[in-house]
Amino acid sequence: MIMPLAENQAYNQQYSYNSIFLMPVNLYGPDDIFDPASSHVIPALIKKYVDTKVVGDEHIIVSGDGSPTREFLYVEDAAGGTLLAAERYSQSDPVNLGSAFGISIKGLVELILQLTGFEGEIVWDTTKPNEQPRRKLDTSRAKD
Repeated sequence: MIMPLAENQAYNQQYSYNSIFLMPVNLYGPDDIFDPASSHVIPALIKKYVDTKVVGDEHIIVSGDGSPTREFLYVEDAAGGTLLAAERYSQSDPVNLGSAFGISIKGLVELILQLTGFEGEIVWDTTKPNEQPRRKLDTSRAKD
């Protein structure tokens, strides 16, 4: 059963309902969405690079200045963490699932550029917002 944290904790307290509350970071992996209107940052950047390479453009435009940082977790690692939590954790306190590794958007763009073989220029569109400056979870409870 999936329920919000407060209900999860209430059921645990009132009925001794053994449940867990997991909060994963940004996920990526197979079957990700590559539609620019609804994709997350990793598939959006991959698609941008590939599309730019296909049409032969010599630069790509990326929103913001690249300074925000994010944490990502591969979907299979998230699935493994979920199974471990179900087997070994019996409290209703939230558990953050993450990689414990943060990367700037600039670093991510450069990494994807390298992996896709794109040799063009990155143009940072600083007229677009950076969004949240930092998004990284404390995963110490999951590690414990």
